[in-house]
Amino acid sequence: MKIIDVARETGLHRNTITLLYNETATRIDTETIERLCELFSCSVCDLLEYFPDKK
Repeated sequence: MKIIDVARETGLHRNTITLLYNETATRIDTETIERLCELFSCSVCDLLEYFPDKK
């Protein structure tokens, strides 16, 4: 599925999808997560993974 297809299906901005795809997003709205979970029929843990800072 292309970025533009995800944007069209979810109603999210293409730039938002691009930032998520490139893993450069600095924040994610809960509405964005909800729409992506609905589109892909998945749960939040299928979309996100936590990596602690190496400090």
